[in-house]
Amino acid sequence: MKIIKLIIICILINISFASAEKHNFNEWLQNFKTYSLKKGISEKTFELVMKDVKFLPKVIEYDRFQPEFYEDTKTYISKRSNKKKVISGMKIYKNNQKLIDKVEAAFGVEKELLLALMGIETNYGTYVGKMDIISSLATLSFDKRRSEFFTNELITVLDLVDKDIIDHKILFGSWAGAFGFFQFMPSTIDRYAIDFNNNNLIELKKNEDAFASAANYLNRIGWKKKEPCFIPVNLKENIPEKYLNSSARKIKNKKKLKFFKKYILNANLNYDDNQIVGIITPDFEIVENPNKLNPAYIVFDNYEKILKWNRSLRFALAVCTLKNKFINEI
Repeated sequence: MKIIKLIIICILINISFASAEKHNFNEWLQNFKTYSLKKGISEKTFELVMKDVKFLPKVIEYDRFQPEFYEDTKTYISKRSNKKKVISGMKIYKNNQKLIDKVEAAFGVEKELLLALMGIETNYGTYVGKMDIISSLATLSFDKRRSEFFTNELITVLDLVDKDIIDHKILFGSWAGAFGFFQFMPSTIDRYAIDFNNNNLIELKKNEDAFASAANYLNRIGWKKKEPCFIPVNLKENIPEKYLNSSARKIKNKKKLKFFKKYILNANLNYDDNQIVGIITPDFEIVENPNKLNPAYIVFDNYEKILKWNRSLRFALAVCTLKNKFINEI
């Protein structure tokens, strides 16, 4: 009997919390409308785009979910650069070869890199997300944790609709507001997406605009074609800990490649000794009981460009690994 009473009390508390959240969200929505109009969003666009907006508790759950331990780096990479991923990518390339070759020539970004990014981001467009992006962004804007960032993203997407750059009816994607085959946030769409087929609309769930926009982004942030990304290395025990990077925020204590050679065993380092590089140990502080020195990688400037795309050491490793596998196929 006590258990039943406890369950009923929990249900009533959850109902009360949901009701309060709904009331507060509605209040936030009114304030956000005032803010949007001051930022230059037309009232017509605001009413059109925001009329069905909802608070999505699931989005808050996704945002808060932080598992205590993760799979190790080698497992992470192998799952995202396996043979199946390569086969699927080659199908995309063969069906769109003329377009992808044209994009590579226009922007100076390897087709292999574009295929790798598309494969890892959305499994070649088969998983682009089904969340209502407007409601997701509104929920995260309403939430206090990263309100400023997501408020700016929501204002940006309203502005893009206001300018007839994107169609609000197709705005479905990830829980965090990313959209299209390459998962662009609204601010990324605003800065880098292009109308490659000149139909006066940016359509990132169609190959022409999607591939060209991704290539434009990479070109603009400084990707260097045919330059290296990373090298796996075995480190000596005497390497000072300050040279080991486990955070994707910034690769610190970089040096010329020749400086690090005295700390490295059994690696192919047939590269320009004067290139500025860093060392990453991505398992440290991620997996349970990590080996501080293994796995380890020398990373080049191109690797850091992928970090601008996604601030994850292992994401960038997986992208570059899959890219290299396509080189052997195309």
